[in-house]
Amino acid sequence: MTTIEDTLLNRYGPLLSIGQLATVLDRSPEGLRISLRSPGDWSTKINSARLKIGRRVYFRTSQVADLLANG
Repeated sequence: MTTIEDTLLNRYGPLLSIGQLATVLDRSPEGLRISLRSPGDWSTKINSARLKIGRRVYFRTSQVADLLANG
C-alpha cells in the first residue's frame, strides 16, 4: 500500500515549493500565502514544516504528508 508520504516524495522530492504545496492542497499559490500568514491552528501546523533557503521558502514533504494523513 502506498502512503501519502511515498506519493508526495516520488512526485516532488523531499521539499515542496509554495506552488507545489498549493497544487497538493488544490489552492492557488497566492491564496495559500494569505492563509499561511493568517493566525490559526492549520497555518501553524503547515508553517512548522517551513524551511527557508536563501530567499526561497520550502516545506518538508514528510511533515506535510503527516499533517495530511493525521490532521
